[in-house]
Order: sequence, then structure tokens, then C-alpha cells
Amino acid sequence: MREILGRRLQRLRNRLKSLRPAPGQSGDQALLDAALTCATAWQWPVLPGVGRSGADSTRCACPDPDCVVPGAHPFDPGLLAATTDPRMVAWWWTNRPTAPVLLATGGSAPCAVSLPAAAAARAVVRLDAQGMRLGPVVATPTRWSLLVAPYSLERLGELLYAKDHVPSALRFHGEGGYLLLPPSPASGGGQVRWEREPADAGGLWLPEIEALVDALVEASSGASGGGSRLAY
Repeated sequence: MREILGRRLQRLRNRLKSLRPAPGQSGDQALLDAALTCATAWQWPVLPGVGRSGADSTRCACPDPDCVVPGAHPFDPGLLAATTDPRMVAWWWTNRPTAPVLLATGGSAPCAVSLPAAAAARAVVRLDAQGMRLGPVVATPTRWSLLVAPYSLERLGELLYAKDHVPSALRFHGEGGYLLLPPSPASGGGQVRWEREPADAGGLWLPEIEALVDALVEASSGASGGGSRLAY
């Protein structure tokens, strides 16, 4: 299966050679490859993020001058356009080769729980010590996101309501949400990377959120952001 998917991706890349940006335009083969792998090998719906603008590429390309996640969110196309169609993915990144890669979370796609990087590292160590099997982990310089099996907002609400305290440093990426994927530029600087890479194509596995939430709540309790109840 992995060899078949690899051949399909290579054929698609070969077809894209005639569609490459004209000389003088910037491009990023790694972003296109990552988007195609997500869409075809893993069947994760993706779309391009809005990206940056300005001479120094520090401003978000969206109309909001005070955007809090510059470059790292959907805009045009909107989140509902996320797809696994390799032709659409190829067209997007051929025309916008530096666009960040966004995963549309929920539905049949992975969901995620994110928390500050230091707290996440502690949580991962604790879960490893407990023998817990983890799925992919996405890392930026400031936050890590643990990918989990799809969950509904109702299920998440019931789970968190049973907790005495849910730190607001925790963020939940479920139905109708999105997650920035490697090797995109992070909104606060640096680059998104895999702290733990996905398994080989055909062997992806995701833990249930119930298995991780206690460790994540405990690890993030001391992180900046306080402790509002039901902070999702």
C-alpha cells in the first residue's frame, strides 16, 4: 500500500512540473508534498492557510490588522473547502506555494488537544511512563498539539464537565476547527514540526481523548492561562 501511494504521489508531482510558478516566484516543494501526503496517503482534509503579506512578511494577509494568528488560519478558501482531492490540493499550492497547510479537524478527520509546549512535554513523559500509546504530536515553538480520534462537542462537553478544573491553557480542535501542520511557518515565528510523526500510510492510529485528558489537565494546570471551567 505504501509503495502504491508513493507511486501515485510521484506521478502527480511529475504532472505538476508544467504548472510550477514562473521564474522569479518563490515556491516550497515541502509544503506541496506535505499537503498531498495528508490528503492522499492519510485521507486528512486540508486547505491552504491565508499566509503572510508585507515587505517583511510579518503581517497576516487577511484584512484584520490585529490578527492574533497571522498567516495561520483559513480565509479564502474558507474552512468548508477542505478536501482530500489531490487535484484541488495541487492547484491550491501551485498557485500559492508558500501557503501554510491546515487540517480541518473533526468529522472523520483527527481532532486535537493543544497546550503550552513545556506542559505538553511533561504530559507526554507522564503518558509514556504509564505505557499509554500516543498518536502524532504537532509542535510549534510555543505549543504542542496531540492528535486524537474524532470526538463530538457533546462528548467533549460531558467529559470536561465532570472535571473540577479545566485550565484555559488547554485548547480543543474538534468539529469545525483546524490545526496548522508541518512544515508550515508558525504564527508566532519558527516552524511547525512533528514531535512524533504519523505512522506509515495505512497504519495511522489515534488515541481516544478520554485516555489523555487527565494527564493534559494536570500538566497544563500550572501553565499561564489560568483555570476557567470548560475552556473550549
